Amino acid sequence: MSNLFYQGRGRKPVLEQARGVYMWDKDGRRYLDGSSGAMVCNIGHSNENVLAAMQRQMEKSTFGYRLHFETEASEQLAARLAGRMPKGLNKVFFVSGGSEAVESGMKMARQYSLATGQDSRWKVISRSPSYHGCTLGALAVTGYTTLSQPFAPMMREMPKVPAPRAYLDGLDPNDRETGLHYADMLEAKILAEGADSVLAFILEPVGGASTGALVPPLGYMERIREICDRYGVLLIMDEVMTGAGRTGTFLGCEHWNAQPDIVVMSKGIGSGYVPLGAMIADERLVEPVLDAGGFAHGFTYAGNPLACAAGLAVVDEIEAQDLCRNATEMGDKLIARLHGLMQKHEIIGDVRGKGLLTAFEFMSDRDTKAPLPKGLNAYQRFVDIAYDKGLIVYSRRTRDGVEGDHILVCPPLIVNDTHLDEIIEGLDASLVQFTDEIHPALKAG
Repeated sequence: MSNLFYQGRGRKPVLEQARGVYMWDKDGRRYLDGSSGAMVCNIGHSNENVLAAMQRQMEKSTFGYRLHFETEASEQLAARLAGRMPKGLNKVFFVSGGSEAVESGMKMARQYSLATGQDSRWKVISRSPSYHGCTLGALAVTGYTTLSQPFAPMMREMPKVPAPRAYLDGLDPNDRETGLHYADMLEAKILAEGADSVLAFILEPVGGASTGALVPPLGYMERIREICDRYGVLLIMDEVMTGAGRTGTFLGCEHWNAQPDIVVMSKGIGSGYVPLGAMIADERLVEPVLDAGGFAHGFTYAGNPLACAAGLAVVDEIEAQDLCRNATEMGDKLIARLHGLMQKHEIIGDVRGKGLLTAFEFMSDRDTKAPLPKGLNAYQRFVDIAYDKGLIVYSRRTRDGVEGDHILVCPPLIVNDTHLDEIIEGLDASLVQFTDEIHPALKAG
């Protein structure tokens, strides 16, 4: 019996070691990490250069509280990240994870509004479905019913607009009018809430777990930026999953002309070596806050030198190995091969993604977009089948967390053609078994 509090009753094999894209349990069984954990391990496991950088830092210090000392590691990583940001975003605040980064971004936006005499602005609009973290503040902007509903009495839920799920609505994502259709819902919501009360709009440039690698339709991102400018609303890009090269550029938002005011990052910049995240804000927001007395916010491990040393080495590896380029090239191949699986397996109703953030969605009918019966728990069952075959993938439910099943395929950015072959073979075999299992239920339905 374990004293650890696991999420469910089931237990998993004990991890023994991990190298590159592979992981081994205590029994010697090998798994291909086809989801980079939870879309975290962008540079792969046990990179020798990162481990060496961590060792060097450990020999100096493993902790230095940010109110007592500056550290070389945190200053160097801040400079490196600022150098990879859009123009003006040059102030970095370190945290330990994605939820903390989102909280920090929202608090920075609020304190900027107070420091500049815009006290009435406090509402942060987000999308539904969406996922921005598990703390109460991050849950308030999360549009995922199964995760947020239990805690609704404990938080002040923020306004939502529909995510641009053109494929479900029968709209052409390559038609600019589609993008404008969804973006204009933001303007309507700002006006409905009262423009003077709206502080910010937060979104993932490419959807993560809640929408399964949803790529915005043509024109959407640019119109979002225009609307935010029109009403003085800050634009917060949640790059927790898309950042650090995952979509083929260092930030996912670089694919579009939509300059953020605040960027929040985690996952890939620590790449699983240490807990690490960051909030990067435009200097024009930070200076008034500092002049007004400082940022009233912080975490014990913010700017931890060991974490920052690891993060700096991770960024070095992303650049040295040209992993953004590899994510683009391998991602194009992966998407093409997922489309091949879609032609073979009728239960795949959609394939989407950018770079190595890709997904496919199960449907019982492609024409009507009807999901599989939710009682099948397809999103979990398929993951279990693939796991038993030595392939790790990630899943969630597309339709507010209640139904609609998608599978995220997001291997480390070091993936090569041989790895892609293994992934597709594993998915294909898993789809065959899964389809055979659910066929009686679909036939009866």
